[in-house]
Amino acid sequence: MSQFDTSSLFNVAGKVVLVTGGSRGIGKMIAAGFVKNGAKVYISSRSAKDCEATAKELNALGSGQCISIPADLQKVDEVERLVKELSSKEKALHVLVNNAGAAWGATIDDYPDAAWTKVLTLNLQRVFTLTQKSLPLLRAAADAGGRRGAAYNDPARIINIGSVEGLGVPNHETYAYSASKAALHHLSRNFGGRLGWEGIHSNTIACGPFESKMMAHTLKTAGDVIVSEIPAHRIGTPEDVAGTALFLASRAGAYVNGATIALDGGHLARMPIAAHAKL
Repeated sequence: MSQFDTSSLFNVAGKVVLVTGGSRGIGKMIAAGFVKNGAKVYISSRSAKDCEATAKELNALGSGQCISIPADLQKVDEVERLVKELSSKEKALHVLVNNAGAAWGATIDDYPDAAWTKVLTLNLQRVFTLTQKSLPLLRAAADAGGRRGAAYNDPARIINIGSVEGLGVPNHETYAYSASKAALHHLSRNFGGRLGWEGIHSNTIACGPFESKMMAHTLKTAGDVIVSEIPAHRIGTPEDVAGTALFLASRAGAYVNGATIALDGGHLARMPIAAHAKL
């Protein structure tokens, strides 16, 4: 077996990264991980104030850099503006993290039609739109990664933030959200199968419970119950999701394409009959 250097397997220094919904929650956790490891990270969210505050906070971490480009990704013209502004600053985009999303909870009898439009547009359709518009920058990064026959040692990456609710039926009523995440997982596989040949790999992180604005009410009202159902005995931390994203974006994850990684502490894999067994 030939010798290889493991010290640089998770290196992302110098990479250009775009994280949507990067001003808070899981997006902010991921952006912080990249900045701490020397990447140049662009974050986008609807609130310019939140974006600027987060960029200032993350820039204080040192090593990398964080730049704010606010945009309302519900709107096609805002997606186009975001990519145009990014293209004016960068020649290539090494990592696109599609994290921006919305949720809506209501009973099946009262679930409004507007919820489907809002949630599916942002969680699914705009992921396609932004990825499509970003292809010239992603292809430039793939070409710079070095083609060797049909293989790339450093492909461009698309990392889609899904949910365990798109892998299993949730025990609460979030119909549009869970359906949108299931569709996102499959869209990600579509990206991987179509774009992998061009040196652009696409993968999904299907997140379980993490501290975020979206999860705040659920964790406040049922946090103990949720934790009791997770074999790891806790909810996710910033290190968990940032570490997974860094793996997928680095040489360590260069052969991963079309995968969906459940980042949930074993929540989906738990065996109810043994959930409270004493070992």
